[in-house]
Parts: sequence; structure tokens; C-alpha cells
Amino acid sequence: MPTLVLASASPARLATLRSAGIDPVVIVSGVDESQLDGLPPAELALQLAELKCAAVAERDDLPTDALVLGCDSVLELDGRAHGKPADADDAVRRWRAMRGRSGVLHTGHCLRDTGSGRVAAAAASTTVHFADVSDEEVAAYVATGEPLHVAGAFTVDGLGGAFVTGIEGDHHNVVGLSLPLVRELLAELGASWTALWSRDA
Repeated sequence: MPTLVLASASPARLATLRSAGIDPVVIVSGVDESQLDGLPPAELALQLAELKCAAVAERDDLPTDALVLGCDSVLELDGRAHGKPADADDAVRRWRAMRGRSGVLHTGHCLRDTGSGRVAAAAASTTVHFADVSDEEVAAYVATGEPLHVAGAFTVDGLGGAFVTGIEGDHHNVVGLSLPLVRELLAELGASWTALWSRDA
């Protein structure tokens, strides 16, 4: 049975996979995300996912028959890509720009079969509608620290969930990993989604 290796430190991605019956091995890529710049948002997310997948897939301590999954998310607003905010002030500026508006959350996914060397990759995009939150709500949210650690400075599965009024597309993609897309990428490589379910799922 193949082993899924998640090349991400994201607790939300890990929790999403576990809730879907898959308990991956986590190996953080350590990729410097600043090395890519100037790309369209969806392409940026995809290329960062490919870099993270490649960095982990080239290690020599992987399980046999590993399937390495790299992911990266960015929020597109006004045609620009926004990853994690630089600091609290940046997060406040982001929310003042986002509130009452909509953005598109792009998550790049790259899956590599280390046995065959084959790769399947694609980006999923989901439209997110934000509430018209007050300055006080923005300040309180940023003070929790949550938006400083996530792409787009918001979560839909945490404290920020109350500030998201609607989603068009895959909910899991906004959390950071599109389960339907990962299933499709696995099939492209000849692997089965259900074969990855843990025995106690």
C-alpha cells in the first residue's frame, strides 16, 4: 500500500486529510517561498506547490512507494497574490482591503509518485466572499494571531469563519487542500484514493 507524504507544515491540511480517512506522513519542505515572484496568482500557487513537492520527493528518508503531496495557497485580490501577511499591520491592511468584497483562493497541488517518478499537478480555485467587518473586529481578529499564519490572512475553519459570508467552489480548498482534486491527481498516477484510507478510518 502506498504512503501519502504531506510536504506541508499546515495543521489545517493535515486535519483535512485525517478527517477524510487518510493519515499521512508529514515532512516539511523548508522551501523559501520568496524565490518566486511576479507570477499570476494561480500559477504562483502551482509553482510553489511543485517546489515543495520536489524538495521532499528528493529526500532519501522517504517511505517506500511514497506519494508526495505539495500544496500552496494564495489569495487573489485585485489581480495580486497574497500569501501570509508579513506582520500584524499588514494583516490589518489586508482585512481593510478585503472586507465587504470577494477574492479567489488558489491552492496549487503537486503529487509525485517516487517509485515511478511521475508527477500530476493542478490548481483549484474557490471564490470567497468576506463580511463587511468593522475596524474593531479586524483589530480583535488580528490580535489573536490567527491571520498571521495563513494565506490571505483568514481562515474559514477557525476564528475567521464568522467573517466569511459565502464560498463558491470547494470548501476544503479554502482550508488549503482540495480533496476532490487530490483524488483526481491520484487517479492520474494510477493510484486509488480509497486505498489510502487508514485501516481504522
